[in-house]
Amino acid sequence: MKKVFFCGLFLLLIQFCEAQGKLSWQGYFSFNEIKDISESATSVIAASENALFSRNTTTNVLKSTTTVDGLSGQTISAVYYSETFKKTIIGYENGLMIVINEGDGSILKVVDIINKQLPANTKKINHFMENNGLIYVSCDFGIVQFNLKTSQFGDTYFIGDNGAEISVKQTTMFNGFIFAATSSGIRKADSTNTNLIDYSQWSVVNGGDWSSVEALDAELIAVNNSGYIHRFNSNTFVGFSQLPQVAVDTRAKNHVLFVTTANTVYVYNNQMVLNRQVVNTQVLDNTLTFSCASAVGNQIFIGTKEKGLFVSALNNVTAFENSTPSGPVRNNIFSIDASANNLWAVYGDYDISYNPYPLDSYGVSRFNTSGWLNVAYSDVYDAKSITRITINPNNEKQVYASSFFSGLVKIQNDIPTLLYNEKNSGLESITTEGPNYIDVRINATAFDKSGNLWVTNSRIKNGLKVLKTNGQWGSYAMTSILDDAEEENYSSIAIDRNDVKWIGTYSSGVVGFNETTNTFKKMTFGTDAGNLPIADVRTIALDAKNQLWIGTTKGLRVLSNVSSFQSESQLKANPIIISEDDLAQELLYEQFITSIAVDGANNKWIGTADSGIFMVSPNGQETKYHFTINNSPLPSNYINDIKINAKTGEVFIATSKGLVSFGGIATEANDDLSNVYVYPNPVRPNYNGTVKVAGLIDKANVKITDIEGNLVYEITSSGGTIEWDTTAFGKYKVASGVYMVFISAEDGGETKVKKVMIIR
Repeated sequence: MKKVFFCGLFLLLIQFCEAQGKLSWQGYFSFNEIKDISESATSVIAASENALFSRNTTTNVLKSTTTVDGLSGQTISAVYYSETFKKTIIGYENGLMIVINEGDGSILKVVDIINKQLPANTKKINHFMENNGLIYVSCDFGIVQFNLKTSQFGDTYFIGDNGAEISVKQTTMFNGFIFAATSSGIRKADSTNTNLIDYSQWSVVNGGDWSSVEALDAELIAVNNSGYIHRFNSNTFVGFSQLPQVAVDTRAKNHVLFVTTANTVYVYNNQMVLNRQVVNTQVLDNTLTFSCASAVGNQIFIGTKEKGLFVSALNNVTAFENSTPSGPVRNNIFSIDASANNLWAVYGDYDISYNPYPLDSYGVSRFNTSGWLNVAYSDVYDAKSITRITINPNNEKQVYASSFFSGLVKIQNDIPTLLYNEKNSGLESITTEGPNYIDVRINATAFDKSGNLWVTNSRIKNGLKVLKTNGQWGSYAMTSILDDAEEENYSSIAIDRNDVKWIGTYSSGVVGFNETTNTFKKMTFGTDAGNLPIADVRTIALDAKNQLWIGTTKGLRVLSNVSSFQSESQLKANPIIISEDDLAQELLYEQFITSIAVDGANNKWIGTADSGIFMVSPNGQETKYHFTINNSPLPSNYINDIKINAKTGEVFIATSKGLVSFGGIATEANDDLSNVYVYPNPVRPNYNGTVKVAGLIDKANVKITDIEGNLVYEITSSGGTIEWDTTAFGKYKVASGVYMVFISAEDGGETKVKKVMIIR
């Protein structure tokens, strides 16, 4: 039986909370794409793509809620706060509902709509309307009742013709009737009718396609799908005002109606007199796209698709202030790199066949203890589709960003300083599209031990480049090893201790290059050609034992010793065979592997395209963790990239729906014991975590004793950090007091003594 330390589904809230309490997760989400907003008496609550944040209008305190707190990574489509029940209800495009109880902070996931026997594309939640303790949930199939007191669903109303499914965009209560704006007319029913599941109880008020209906004091307002505002008069809706754009949101708040279009918010009083008109250039510029608007007190809040939430005075034309938590530009981060003090992220991408079109224009982002810095597209010399970013290991203030269209951007001290392209460097444009077509496709880059930067330049003959420390460029032809170098794309590059460059390719497997002897070798598909399961290699990584781990679109292979490059004419990689249920199995058989990272203890973190992330032991025989959206805060099972902070052990995981990190302790080993430290120190009564001893050399012996010399813990380090759960060999918690930490090298040649105080 394969040993699994942490696996399985957490279907109950209490299980999820308990499991995550033992592990350390952080979320690094973008809040820029506002899907919906709601209000309490003192706060505005904004739903971004898959996270929430609120701002207290009195204290201006911002609070965020993400998958780390228990939200789903799926796309949010609606949010509502019940002042009466002190609950926040979140609706998702897939039909999931989440209820957050403000009183105890509990989070309840409700899957009744997801589980309905209906087409998946009809389960989107569009709107919430509260009345007498019930929430009327507008969905793309009809209306569902939800009881706020019991957190149980009630009746479902299919109100289309002859009881058919129909997309309901919004509901409201007016003069004792429920009005529903649908894709096939505005329909109404008596709210006291106990038989509303009978479609015949719902009558059509007006035909056509309607986006919203909202009660505004004595007025009932509806907007059709072409942006025509109507007022209810007797038994029908009468045209009132044609907007120049389609309305994306309509809501009444504090006797005021807000009608939002892509670039304008119209503010009407309860007599339907236009009091104010806010255009996007007043908020920021004409690149903003509005998504919704509302008010808390005398403040207007406007949600946008690109820059988050803006706030201003409701009645006076004043400057708008951005009221969004800091974060990356977007959640779909394609690639990252991490150093001791900085994390960099880029957003450009390409499809499965390395096609970058449509080209992206997102810039780059940097995170450190100061927060997020987002470098605009215009500041990176308009470099499009930036797919990789690499920090200089000898100077973390120097960073290189690879554009899969424009070349290579050099960033110094957070400021882009140069764009290398076909005009000013050894980089080349693809030639297959003709001489007038400029397309410089740079992807994977890596520094060698001398500080030279090696660069992969796709779809040209000389696909391997080097930027030397003296500023000169070198170029190496791939034609001797690749049959069609002018069509080849490169995914990744790693450089081993012997300075051999290992390059992953789209259609040729792994290429190794020895610069000293000018020798190329290749491993590709087939038992006699390298034994890869497929020639499409997406990621490679070198581990502490000189092994090359190779991730393909069809599984995992390992070259057991990279030094064999010198002696073997045909290199051969092999699968890792594990025992599972007493059967021999291939580790990650047929999995699409997107990323591999090696931590300080030589464990492998392996990302996949649809199965989340695996952490396996140094030899791959044990799966220590398998994180997915079902048992962890991962917002998506599609892992784009993994990088590890060697100093802290923090594992950064970039997914298609957000960036999270796992607080590992496997840091890189130090050269000596001069920088050993213990944290936290002292250990205070309210601390429930472990004590870490960091700054260790590999295979250091660590003994912890009480002040009288009684041994309470002993371990040999793997990497640079060990942790102690403050128990005596797991039996009981040790008492308050000073404990001695004795550290010695494997050969006894170096020692260090530290102290840690524990206060119970």
